[in-house]
Amino acid sequence: MKATLLNFTPAPEKTIVLAARLCYSDSDISQLQKKVEDISYEKFLGKILKMGHLSVLEHASFTFGIEGISRATSHQLVRHRLASYSQQSQRYVKFKEPEFVTPPSVKKNLKLGEKFSNTVASLYNFYNEMLEAGIPAEDARYVLPNAAETKIIVTMNARELLHFFGLRSCERAQWEIRDMAKKMLALVKKEASFIFKKAGPGCVSTNKCTEGELTCGRPDEIREEFKKL
Repeated sequence: MKATLLNFTPAPEKTIVLAARLCYSDSDISQLQKKVEDISYEKFLGKILKMGHLSVLEHASFTFGIEGISRATSHQLVRHRLASYSQQSQRYVKFKEPEFVTPPSVKKNLKLGEKFSNTVASLYNFYNEMLEAGIPAEDARYVLPNAAETKIIVTMNARELLHFFGLRSCERAQWEIRDMAKKMLALVKKEASFIFKKAGPGCVSTNKCTEGELTCGRPDEIREEFKKL
């Protein structure tokens, strides 16, 4: 799996501060731009986040290129509705060679791992047999598994990313989308470090696990991990 930050709002934290100041100021835009240059972004953003004035975070967006994830994971990803997606099409792209994701739990079982790989390979062989017989790719794809690799470009604003990281970087999330969320978080932390400083599952963002009886029971370990992202 590979995650790349393709683009993002220039000076994202400054943009958010400008939007927040506008809500409480009678100054015009040019005056506000000068005023925000003289304030501490961290102090102001800290106040905004504490107040829960999160709508201003929607003015900063981030675009990612994600490669090598399974269709099983992309199906979970697109359930996050406040985002934009462009995914590699199985209608128009033909897949000559097997490209698929094997879950670690299957891979560590040598016998089942081999059987898994052979089974998926046979599905791709049948897929290509149908293509050679003139079956349209949009119909032949019906035999491809959830393990099939895909590529997708994703754009989310900062507010939705905080929500996404809260759900998908938790130990309770499925392993593949959790790994993807952590890679994405590490990328945006480099460009908006204060906004995403405490991004992550509940035990990181609020110091309180939100999973109740389903908790992983390792909050201290998780917090240390996220400090290193």
